[in-house]
Amino acid sequence: MSSLLSLIIGTVVGLVQFRIKRLFAYSTISHVGFILLALSINSIESIQAFIFYLMQYSISNLNAFIILISIGYSFYCYVNNSDEYKELADKNNSPIQLISQIKGYFYINPVLALSLTITIFSFVGIPPLIGFFAKQMVLSAALDSNYVFLALVAILTSVISAVYYLNIIKQIFFDKSDYTINPDILDIDLHGNILPLSSKTIPGKEQSQAREIIKFNTNNIILSSSLTITISILTLIILLFIFIPQE
Repeated sequence: MSSLLSLIIGTVVGLVQFRIKRLFAYSTISHVGFILLALSINSIESIQAFIFYLMQYSISNLNAFIILISIGYSFYCYVNNSDEYKELADKNNSPIQLISQIKGYFYINPVLALSLTITIFSFVGIPPLIGFFAKQMVLSAALDSNYVFLALVAILTSVISAVYYLNIIKQIFFDKSDYTINPDILDIDLHGNILPLSSKTIPGKEQSQAREIIKFNTNNIILSSSLTITISILTLIILLFIFIPQE
């Protein structure tokens, strides 16, 4: 019963979310439904499926949140012009709050956009990524133990949840971004120097202020090596099943 409710509630409530972290939270409830289904069957195959699902979802979910943190870093030098973001009460709590904030992000940072896309495809269960094999194992164990109804519900909720996952990917690749470069740093290079073409138009006092702005922003958008290595490793683990499709 817990598995059934988790599958339905996590999927249905996730459809109406517009905050990306809350969407991931409700999608976790849906995935917990798969985990509980494997646990409730209590066969050797289902326990293997339970352990494998828990491992792969932990990897994928950790990767998704680390990527969101990294996307937040990359927005320090940009200004969001959308009215929806300007009216957001808690916009200073975290750089990434709304799904609409990552519209057109592929054109800002293609590598992070592709890493997030691979992770989301794994959530959906697109073969041959790791998420597909986890769901396949759970559903196989359920059908072998005659849990036909729950298996059908799990398949149906997976298809429905693909709607809000694919909406994120659509916005990343096909929608126009609301971000523009901060006008205070348009005429400055990454070392805080005024570019030659613009030096005539910027007084000396404003030049020093501009240098302080660029130094602050560039210091904040540099991703640590630990974050970039972690994203790379987790993404490659998810992709590994393309080449070695075995549990």
